[in-house]
Amino acid sequence: MPELVFFSGTMDCGKSTLALQIEHNRSARGLQGLIFTRDDRAGEGKLSSRLGLVTDAVEVEHDQDVYAYVVDQLSQGGRADYVIADEAQFLAPGQIDQLARIVDDLGIDVFAFGITTDFRSKLFPGSQRLVELADRVEVLQVEALCWCGARATHNARTIGGEMVVEGAQVVVGDVNQSDAVGYEVLCRRHHRRRMTAATAHASALSPDVLPIGPA
Repeated sequence: MPELVFFSGTMDCGKSTLALQIEHNRSARGLQGLIFTRDDRAGEGKLSSRLGLVTDAVEVEHDQDVYAYVVDQLSQGGRADYVIADEAQFLAPGQIDQLARIVDDLGIDVFAFGITTDFRSKLFPGSQRLVELADRVEVLQVEALCWCGARATHNARTIGGEMVVEGAQVVVGDVNQSDAVGYEVLCRRHHRRRMTAATAHASALSPDVLPIGPA
């Protein structure tokens, strides 16, 4: 039976790499798919991995009907044996409903990839709808690590290495950037403390706040 599968995880855990692997494996068996994405780090109409792999994709517009797009492709004699939707957290809840309709009405597998929560630890609307509708939710097993070595569970937005908790929900950036806006994956403890790798390093270099005096 066709399924809507949501592959979720933090940034830097290999979601886009897995999407590209699924595309490679299926196309190698003669299947043809449609790839959708939105706001990929490599630019418009691209699905890219931090490992350097990249392929062309359909850039989903804010008000685009994804179901109608697939139906139109099929009506023109195209094939769609499967659908991949990367950066699915940026899709509107209505577009997630359209992905589910592709599965139910057209009998096509849909593989969606995205992060679940934003830099404030709040659910993205698209991810929330995927959790509500998906036949399966798969948490990726390639664990991203916090700077402390613990499993990273939260995405942090940084400016100049400092974690910020206010601002627009969607600001395109990447991990390990030192420019104006970047992202870093943290464990829950350090996300709660707003302690990034940069601030932890600065703290380690600070003098002791409780110096030990002579006996």
